[in-house]
Amino acid sequence: MTITNTKSSLPLPPGNFGLPFVGETISFLTDNTFAETREKKYGKIYKSHIFGSPTVFLAGAEANKFLFSNENKYFTATWPKSTRILLGPNSLSVQQGSLHQQRRRLLAQAFQPRALANYAPTMESITASYLEKWEKMDTLTWYPQIRDYTFDIASRLFMGSNGGSQTKLASLFEEWVKGLFSIPLSLPWTRFGKSLRCRQKLLQHIEEIVLQRQQQQNLGEDALGILLQARDEDGNALPLDELKDQILLLLFAGHETLTSAIASFCLLITQNPNVLTRAREEQKQFSPTEPLTTENLKQMTYLEQVLKEVLRLIPPVGGGFRQVIQDCEFGGYSIPKGWLVQYQIGKTQQDETIYPEHKNFDPDRFAPENAVDKQKIFGYIPFGGGMRECLGKEFARLEMKIFAAKLLRSYEWELLPEQDLSLVTVPTPNPRDGLKIKFWHLV
Repeated sequence: MTITNTKSSLPLPPGNFGLPFVGETISFLTDNTFAETREKKYGKIYKSHIFGSPTVFLAGAEANKFLFSNENKYFTATWPKSTRILLGPNSLSVQQGSLHQQRRRLLAQAFQPRALANYAPTMESITASYLEKWEKMDTLTWYPQIRDYTFDIASRLFMGSNGGSQTKLASLFEEWVKGLFSIPLSLPWTRFGKSLRCRQKLLQHIEEIVLQRQQQQNLGEDALGILLQARDEDGNALPLDELKDQILLLLFAGHETLTSAIASFCLLITQNPNVLTRAREEQKQFSPTEPLTTENLKQMTYLEQVLKEVLRLIPPVGGGFRQVIQDCEFGGYSIPKGWLVQYQIGKTQQDETIYPEHKNFDPDRFAPENAVDKQKIFGYIPFGGGMRECLGKEFARLEMKIFAAKLLRSYEWELLPEQDLSLVTVPTPNPRDGLKIKFWHLV
C-alpha cells in the first residue's frame, strides 16, 4: 500500500501500513504492546493503517497541545468508521462545528453542579444495595458485577429506568459495545454486523422510553428530563432521532468507561495495601451516618489523589482520534490531509519527565506539593482535552468517589488465588479473568 505526500518537503513518519485493507487493525485491537513496540522501533511519532485509514500516532504533552489547539484548523474530531456508524449520525461525538458547540451546551445542562448534587443520593443508594448484595454472595467475579452496577446508575440517571442491568436493554447494550471498535463489515456474522442490529433494537427501546416520558406532566430531573426540556438558540426542542442517539451516547460514556475505571480502582488499591490503609484512615474522619454529598466528598483529598492516580495508570480510554483537514507538520514530519491522527492518553501519562517510575502506583504524585497534573499543560488527560474534553468527567468523578467511599468505610475483600489479572484493553481495560474476590463486611 503506497500513500505518497508530494506537498511537504518533510518526510512522512516512520512506520508500517501492514496488510492490504485491514492494515494493522487486528494487532491494534489485540496486542497490548502495540504502542510500546512501535514507539521503541520508530519513536514517539509513527504511522500505521488501522480501521481503514492511514493513521499517525502521537504521544506526549507537546503533541496533545498541537492537536487540541488546532481544532478546526488542521484537525477535526472523529472516530473510526465502525464507532461513528454505531454511535449514530446525531451523536454529539460525531457532530462538528457550531452544531457540536450548541449541542454540547445543551447536554452540559445534565452535568451542571446542581444536576450532579441531585444525582448523588441515587448513586449512594444503588451503591449501598450492590455492596450488600456482594456481601451476601461471599465470593464473586467483580468486573461483571461492576458492569451491572454502573449500568443501573446510568440507565436510572440518564433515562429514569430502574434495574436496567436486569432488562433486555443491558444484553443488547453488551452486544452493541463489542462492535464499536471493529472492522466495519456489515455482514450478519461479523462483530460489526451484530452490533448494527443491536443498535436498531436499542433505539427502539429508547424511543419507547422517550415517548412515554413525553406524555408525563413532570418531565423529571434526570438527563432525559433535562434534554426533553432543553431548547436550542431558535427555541426548538431536540428531534426524536437525535434524542435517541444522545441518550445512547450517554449510556455508553456513563457505563463502559466508568466500569473500567472503578474496576481498576478495585484492582490497584487491593495490590497496594499501604494506599488502602491510608484511604481507610481518611474515611474515619467522616460520619458514617451522614449522606455523601458533593460538599463532603470534596474534603476527601487523599481519595481524590488515589482516583487521579488510577486514571493516570490505567486510563479507561487509551486515546482519541482526529481527522486531518489540512496538511500540517509536527516533530519534523508531515501529516497529510485525509489521514487520521491518534493521540495517546496512556503513553502521555507514562512520560518519565512528569511521572518518574511511571509504572508504580503512587497517589502522592497528586499531593498538593507535587501536583504533577498541573506541571505540563495536556500532560494529564484521562478525559481528553481541548474543545472535546469529556462532558461527563465530573459525573464520572462523583460516581467513582461515592463508590470508593462506601466500599472503604464498611467492607473488606481479597483476591482469590490462581487468576489472570492482566488487562484486556479493548474497548476499555478490564482484568482478563474478571477479578475474582472474596467479599465481607468489616467487623
